[in-house]
Amino acid sequence: MDSAMLEQLLADQAGLISRAQLLSVGGRHDLDRLVRRRELTRVHPRVFVNHTGPLSDEQRAWAAVLYAGGPGQAALYLGSALPDPDGDAPVHVAIDESRRVPSLPAVRVHRVLRLAPLVRWNVSPPRVRVEPNTLELVHRAATEMDVVRLLTDACNGRHTHPQRLRPALAERKRMRRRPFVAALLDDIEAGACSVLEEAYLTRVERAHRLPEGRRQVRREGERGTEYRDVEYAEFGVEVELDGRTGHLGWDKEGRDADRDLDDLTAGRVTARVRWAQVFQRECQTAERIGRLLARRGWTGRPQPCGPTCTLRVAA
Repeated sequence: MDSAMLEQLLADQAGLISRAQLLSVGGRHDLDRLVRRRELTRVHPRVFVNHTGPLSDEQRAWAAVLYAGGPGQAALYLGSALPDPDGDAPVHVAIDESRRVPSLPAVRVHRVLRLAPLVRWNVSPPRVRVEPNTLELVHRAATEMDVVRLLTDACNGRHTHPQRLRPALAERKRMRRRPFVAALLDDIEAGACSVLEEAYLTRVERAHRLPEGRRQVRREGERGTEYRDVEYAEFGVEVELDGRTGHLGWDKEGRDADRDLDDLTAGRVTARVRWAQVFQRECQTAERIGRLLARRGWTGRPQPCGPTCTLRVAA
């Protein structure tokens, strides 16, 4: 047995090795001996680790990749290819569509068309590149809020950029919510929040029959010209749609605080609304905005947006 080659393989793969790799540096009797001496322990069919304790997250990832074929044949995929995967979840790996490997309870195997160019084979373990992997996660997302979270995490974590995601989006034949994804990428790059503004109008205001606010109201102040996202002028209420997707900076926080103080001084109330209030809790948001408007003179009531609406209408 080539002991030096065996040690190198184990070092390169976080202590994991496949049966095929073992047989390439030794014989079946060498494999049997190492297992008998407990120098190697079986993890998955045809996959072994060089200790008897629990596996680290990196070792779980390598074990899954080796089970599905090893470097050049399999790569981490979906949530398992993210920088901080869920250590308790099954490991997801991608193989080419031409191959068939059954999944295991701890390993989910996905067949992907023309896999090779989508993978970073030179990283350890190999993994599907950020752009196709992110867009596949977005395609599978259950809600629009999940889409927002996935795209903003990928871009704000500096793992990718909208300019790199757009070509990958154009190459995909199937993509759920494609217009929404494209518009959101534009907003992330521009630092704008037009997607959030449109969603507030349709999901909160119109859907629950709130008064129609004025959009992008221009106002001159001590800091120059400013624009307010939504203004209910008759009731002295403004809604600021805070669509920022990165970490807040001191300067921006300071400007927001100044604007809120200016509004209070002028007798106006500012409600600051973010993504989750519009895409996850739109009914509760409509209820709260309605209460705020009612306290300042609105005589109407927000109405349920449908049979599953969680809005509580006062008697």
